[in-house]
Amino acid sequence: MIFKRLKNTLICVIGACVLLSTAAAADYPSRDIRLIVPWPAGGGADAISRKLGNIAEQKMPVSIYVENIAGAVTASGLMQMTRARPDGHTIGVLTYDSVITLPRGKMVPGYSLEKMTPIARIAREADAVVVSKQSGFTDFQQLIEAAKAEPNSVRVGVAPRGSGPFLAIRRLEEQAGVKFNVITYPGSSSAEAEALLSGELDAAISSLGDFSGIIRSGDAKGLVELASEQNPSFPSVPPISTLGYDLETGSFVLLAAPKNTPEDVIAKLEASFKYAYESEEFQTWVAGVGVTPSWLGANDVQEWIDNLQSETFKVMDELGL
Repeated sequence: MIFKRLKNTLICVIGACVLLSTAAAADYPSRDIRLIVPWPAGGGADAISRKLGNIAEQKMPVSIYVENIAGAVTASGLMQMTRARPDGHTIGVLTYDSVITLPRGKMVPGYSLEKMTPIARIAREADAVVVSKQSGFTDFQQLIEAAKAEPNSVRVGVAPRGSGPFLAIRRLEEQAGVKFNVITYPGSSSAEAEALLSGELDAAISSLGDFSGIIRSGDAKGLVELASEQNPSFPSVPPISTLGYDLETGSFVLLAAPKNTPEDVIAKLEASFKYAYESEEFQTWVAGVGVTPSWLGANDVQEWIDNLQSETFKVMDELGL
């Protein structure tokens, strides 16, 4: 008899939770949506997130505002996101470091992708080798020849150990038989752009979109993109596959919510951001900054993340990273 009462009570509690969750989803959104970008303002992911949010909010009765919370290779901002109430009013942006660097190195206690629910993949960006005007390099082969002639003389800026650009420069050294003077910069690519302008660096690795401002001003030049296909936004920058190298790497922009966010809420967020993604305004803008729009919805993005981790970790194992 006591067991039966407990069972009935448990069923009622579960039923009440389901009703509350359904009601919350029906009323969603009830206040402005906080979009956490775990990088400082000014980088590529920040610009994409702001543009996308500005358009997505047109399908919402509330505003979507960006909050930059940098630190711990994206963990600071994303852990704030995962600790938020799972009601869809706080979501976050994930990049390469969020998916690869942090889980691989187990760098931050408490950080886990299992505490997040993916919403969508928005864009992909191949990394590229960009040189300063002061370096004097006008093509990729010149850069390689200089590194061969005098090892450790060519200064190349990348994100910290374990990042995509760091992995790329080590693979490039191995394939080209050279040794660069590799300098790491925590934070966004804006620090590397400043170092290129000041003459602190000869070259840097990040996306062409991240360096689009100084490339268009003529202060920097893209030598090669670490891809197998030509980027239509930068027709003068060849893909590295045309130069005989097998090296493809880059970043991406994902959106995620805290774990246990109701499915109906995830669906509403996905629909709003897909509207923004498919808009002529976003497609025109994203092409202008050299980023490749690349949509994956909530049903497919988790499998893509799992496959990416598996493939990248295998390469890292082979390089001893």
